[in-house]
Amino acid sequence: RTEFTLKEIMSSGGAEDDIPQAERKTVTDFCYLLDKSKQLFNGLRDLPQYGQKQWQSYFGRTFDVYTKLWKFQQQHRQVLDNRYGLKRWQIGEIASKIGQLYYHYYLRTSETSYLNEAFSFYSAIRQRSYYSQVNKEDRPELVVKKLRYYARFIVVCLLLNKMDVVKDLVKELSDEIEDYTHRFNTEDQVEWNLVLQEVAAFIEADPVMVLNDDNTIVITSNRLSETGAPLLEQGMIVGQLALADALIIGNCNNQVKFSELTIDMFRMLQALEREPMNLASQMNKPGMQESTEKPARRENPHKYLLYKPTFSQLYTFLAASFKELPANSVLLIYLSATGVFPSGRSDSEGPYDFGGVLTNSNRDIINGDAIHKRNQSYKEMHCLHPGDLYPFTRKPLFIIVDSSNSVAYKNFTNLFGQPLVCLLSPTAYPKALQDQSQRGSLFTLFLNNPLMAFLFVSGLSSMRRGLWEKCQDYLRKINRDIAQLLTHSRSIDQSFLQFFGDEFLRLLLTRFIFCSATMRMHKIFRETRNYPESYPQLPRDETVENPHLQKHILELASILDVRNVFLENTLDDY
Repeated sequence: RTEFTLKEIMSSGGAEDDIPQAERKTVTDFCYLLDKSKQLFNGLRDLPQYGQKQWQSYFGRTFDVYTKLWKFQQQHRQVLDNRYGLKRWQIGEIASKIGQLYYHYYLRTSETSYLNEAFSFYSAIRQRSYYSQVNKEDRPELVVKKLRYYARFIVVCLLLNKMDVVKDLVKELSDEIEDYTHRFNTEDQVEWNLVLQEVAAFIEADPVMVLNDDNTIVITSNRLSETGAPLLEQGMIVGQLALADALIIGNCNNQVKFSELTIDMFRMLQALEREPMNLASQMNKPGMQESTEKPARRENPHKYLLYKPTFSQLYTFLAASFKELPANSVLLIYLSATGVFPSGRSDSEGPYDFGGVLTNSNRDIINGDAIHKRNQSYKEMHCLHPGDLYPFTRKPLFIIVDSSNSVAYKNFTNLFGQPLVCLLSPTAYPKALQDQSQRGSLFTLFLNNPLMAFLFVSGLSSMRRGLWEKCQDYLRKINRDIAQLLTHSRSIDQSFLQFFGDEFLRLLLTRFIFCSATMRMHKIFRETRNYPESYPQLPRDETVENPHLQKHILELASILDVRNVFLENTLDDY
């Protein structure tokens, strides 16, 4: 039992009457704030996970109470120590809850600055050793609180790319788990060891290391920076649509994951965020900016992160996003999922005849990529078919499918004349690369960190920082040229240009073309299924097979001394 009644607290400190009235009131007020904060925090679980507005006032009230509680225990620490018996781990619990609040605020707003706030509270717990005395108490549930704190802190550090801190935390967590299982002989030992294995695999998912001169690893960030997306230049006629909402869905069998993020989801969410700015590290209530203060730059698009959703969950979130999408805005759907193939031969070629990607079924145990059904005449039920997305094409829709059956989405039809683009991954990779799929998809890596993906397909596993930065500069030049090619194309579908005005979508489109061009020139990518595709189709000679772009890719390969990996004869006519 962690809390005592007020009477028990007071009587334990000597005769109740000896306690000054002011101190009695201090303890009473603290108990009230503590209870109130717990009620509000527990109530967060009952808020709807979708819909962007219903939760804000409740979050605001919860922040208010935690702000008061945090300041109250700072101002009255002496009295609370003497009269309440306030322990350091209890202060740690309050700080941990505030860290969780900031993290959940980030999840609901996609504003990366709140991750910094979560990080500062989690860091304070560690620096001030709030949980250090827990191991001396014979109470396993307190140690579990400490272990959960570590797991949450690791998630925040991963999202902020603080890999050096992650490595320290993993080592500390490993020691804590060993001590916990040794002392209490509990049944959850296997689960905690699995947490350690997952985070270790997550850290090692990147296929290429960038090294400083002293061989320490350079931490690279793949969020949108000021110089990230190619700028729109004079004469580029593009649409004014803005990416407002994104669904990031991960349902791959056997892919590295931590918490409820697969490595593909992790990479894609970073591609849809700007570099975080530090908020003033005081406990300001999020979202309570003065209306006169205009943000200096546009906010990140709002995101829903769905790990292994069922069809009904996916459709509910999709409908909520669709309903709340503002005017002149785009909804992005990213699907990283196992392919579901049609089980029977169909005479028709409709939007439910090509299969799609896997949605989670709570009952069926499904193994492998190809999923077959008993009755050949019915369609696959636990599957998101292209036709399932048709109702949502009433608004601008940007779809990315990374799957072994991505081509099912090539058979789309634009029914309503709204901007609609699907970027589709290769359905298979050359044998030499296949064993990497557990560490994340190559296609998504190209969309998140194109240089790392280029190095990987070129057979490189490490690189010096100076050369990395030189290549990044050259890649920015390539992106600028791709933007020129795309906007000056005579035959490109207008949907691409409609989306090209948004920074995030512009970067994804230029990276997609770079990815496609690289794979088409690579010596081991020789089958059609090794190449990305799109709906509508891009004019190849003006984009992915443009000789000017091919020349740039060979130049990048020359800088890296890997020109032999690529075909030269594509340039015979240049």
